[in-house]
Amino acid sequence: MSENPITNAKGLSAVIPKDNDGYCTVYKMDCTDGLGLMTVYQVYPGIQLIYNDFEAASCDWKENLDKDILEINHCREGREGSTLLSGSCLYLGEGDLSIHAMDNCSPEMSFPLKHYRGISVVIDLKFVAEHPPEILSESGIDILDFKEKFCADGNCFVMRAKDEIEHIFSELYSVPDCLQKPYFKIKVQELLLFLCMVDVSKEKQREQYTSPQVEVVRVIHKKLISNLQVRPTIEELSKEYLINTATLKDTFRGIYGQPIGAYMKEYRMKQAAVLLRQTQYTIAEVANRVGYENQSKFATAFRDILKMAPAEYRKQNSSI
Repeated sequence: MSENPITNAKGLSAVIPKDNDGYCTVYKMDCTDGLGLMTVYQVYPGIQLIYNDFEAASCDWKENLDKDILEINHCREGREGSTLLSGSCLYLGEGDLSIHAMDNCSPEMSFPLKHYRGISVVIDLKFVAEHPPEILSESGIDILDFKEKFCADGNCFVMRAKDEIEHIFSELYSVPDCLQKPYFKIKVQELLLFLCMVDVSKEKQREQYTSPQVEVVRVIHKKLISNLQVRPTIEELSKEYLINTATLKDTFRGIYGQPIGAYMKEYRMKQAAVLLRQTQYTIAEVANRVGYENQSKFATAFRDILKMAPAEYRKQNSSI
């Protein structure tokens, strides 16, 4: 490719070639609040397939990139967010796919759940147009049309999770090393042929949110998780942060993937699981620390999320 987008990532701490021909390279990222790993395969000249694994809240880039580099993202686990140059923010949930020109996003990927696993296919449009893989030549696909089709007027195309996307990407997460080169070629071909057939006008797009809305909801999220013993209502949060209740509920779900109540219940139980594993607090004390005065209600909530009683969980998982 004329430009490797990953070399523009801030916090790039290591570049590890996995072979002698440049086919596979691993990039390690030291993010401000975690770690990232990007494993890059040069499937065709001008086309990279990238496995993304992040345990962090974000990954920043030094600058915007070439307008003729197209990125296709598939979210496998967690959530991934991008901010367009227009100021609109959009988020991928599990199974979703997005397509955008690399120069149309601000230099940050965000991971609201601090965990993200997915695949990117990065295409240098001009290079591939001049040196097309055989399948593109045979099919008559004009790769330059993809930008106009999916990213006209600075837009980002997002396709909600569906069986066709799952079929293309699911098998990529369990490919034996000895079959990677031919298999990756086949799957990239399949993806490009599938996208060629997509009717953009018939696809329902993911909601987009304004940067001020997202920033307010991030602040509210930080407040909610900073003190689990306090349970402010949506109406109280709406008044305190001057945001409409419907906007608050819609934007929170868009960013974090769940309604506020369901998200906080799961968050509390995951924190309770940590306390049960790593401390000697009684179950009543653990319940209180995550915002439950009633031990019975805590036990019911814990079973809903962890699928076992708190005492049984501690017995099976305690590290002390």
